[in-house]
Amino acid sequence: MQLNGSEIIAECLIEQGVDTVFGYPGGAVLNIYDALYKYSDRITHILSAHEQGASHAADGYARTTGKCGVVIATSGPGATNLVTGIATAYMDSIPMVAITGNVSNDLLARDSFQEVDICGITLPVTKHNFIVKNVKDLANVIRKAFRIAMSGRKGPVLIDIPKDVTGAVCEFTPEKPETVVNPLVSGAADFAEAAKAINASKRPMIYMGGGVVSADAEKQLLAFAEKIDCPVASSLMGLGGFPSSHRLFIGTIGMHGGYETGKATDNCDLIITVGARFSDRVAGDRNKFGKDATIIQLDIDKAEINKNVKIDHSLVGDLKDTLANLTEAVDETKHDEWNAQVSEWAKKSGVTETPKSENYAHPYHIIEAVNALASDDDIIVTDVGQHQMWVSQKYKFEKPRKWCTSGGLGTMGYGMGAAIGSAVANPGKRVVLFTGDGSFHMNLNELATVCSYDLPIMIVVLNNTVLGMVRQWQKLFYGRRFSQTDPHRKTDFAAVAEAFGVKGMRIMNDDDAEAVLAEAFSLKKPVVVDCRISPDENVLPMIPPGKTVDDMITEME
Repeated sequence: MQLNGSEIIAECLIEQGVDTVFGYPGGAVLNIYDALYKYSDRITHILSAHEQGASHAADGYARTTGKCGVVIATSGPGATNLVTGIATAYMDSIPMVAITGNVSNDLLARDSFQEVDICGITLPVTKHNFIVKNVKDLANVIRKAFRIAMSGRKGPVLIDIPKDVTGAVCEFTPEKPETVVNPLVSGAADFAEAAKAINASKRPMIYMGGGVVSADAEKQLLAFAEKIDCPVASSLMGLGGFPSSHRLFIGTIGMHGGYETGKATDNCDLIITVGARFSDRVAGDRNKFGKDATIIQLDIDKAEINKNVKIDHSLVGDLKDTLANLTEAVDETKHDEWNAQVSEWAKKSGVTETPKSENYAHPYHIIEAVNALASDDDIIVTDVGQHQMWVSQKYKFEKPRKWCTSGGLGTMGYGMGAAIGSAVANPGKRVVLFTGDGSFHMNLNELATVCSYDLPIMIVVLNNTVLGMVRQWQKLFYGRRFSQTDPHRKTDFAAVAEAFGVKGMRIMNDDDAEAVLAEAFSLKKPVVVDCRISPDENVLPMIPPGKTVDDMITEME
């Protein structure tokens, strides 16, 4: 059948199972938006307040569903406004297809109005990108983009389409989407070697990451951990990939992880790393990380093997397959003495919580109160900063894809868009966004989107009136010289929420917390809760950059 380029885009999106896109219209994508109008019975478009919010929404949609998120933006500033969201997805291996319009072919490379080389700009932060200059290539490029985004180590792909291509007509032939198959790279000998090391271990430890969630391999990980009776520590990105309530789960690992995970890392004789990459926030001193341990790494991306930490054995392939094969190869065993030792370390963290105050609420109290109200199916989103670390420490995640946070890029302002995408993707589920006043200031314009679509998002602002995490580092490493981290802003977030048409509430101290949060949670509509916490609350414990658990900070003046 004869279709124009914009209709081909819509047909290909439907082919790929896409029913929701996020975006913001503009001149170079007018043809695409005209097609979206015609296809509105099959594709829902969510209009954000800013393209960055749309890109984070596509990211949140992908994280909480496992599907590929889709975002659309116009040329020039519309396209460049997507870059932070694309980079955020790239660093956390989140599948996304970004479709940008560009000026017509005859205007390219002429510094035309709203022209930018978005392919050149995004080359370092995409798995692949395309510029489609002929409408006859468009359908195959879109199909290839989705295949690339969803195969192997997932990630974002960008398609840049000049305006004349979106209006040109050609023959279109529908196709069924190609099934993504990730072949197992490692062979039987590799599994035999890894199994031999595991069977010989007396003090094993599993370090899991976001790859477990990305691969939907949580059941395989659980079966493996139980068979070898091994403690499991999670990176920030891995939370939810192993039940927090399970007897083998010992919490988060790394800079703000527990004392027990640090001690286990230093004293184990085997580390089994599953879908994690030994980032600097976990392996502060790469040369000393697991210094007395044999290290086995399971990953879908061969480039991650030996990239940050030297390992002894590797298993490359889809984690569902590698974990299942490894589970079959190892002996069933018990490590009662080792698990008891890790439990003892858990009692000796040395961190003392600040006392209750009449003037402030405590962040742990707020987080635990929300945790008590929410079900295991509700979705928790965070921005980046102290509040993010407090949630990772205290919130109990039982299921995968219920945790949305920017781990690799650490994007302040991520939370509003991600919460919108999560709510759109999961109708009927409650979404809670934990944010700080610094992060919330960055993208609170998306309250307009939340209100317009009446999304059931509860936004909990842990408001200490400072840029808390940076200020904490200034306390520790810069002689308490608080350069630009005490902004003295007067923003009344509850009043701002009301101005956007969203319910605004306040928590001034711990005595208010349960009642206010219960009321906010029961509303099942957009609400902002401004929680006043002390500017001197810190995230502890903390291992300084480049250090080990021996240097852990457990208290501050």
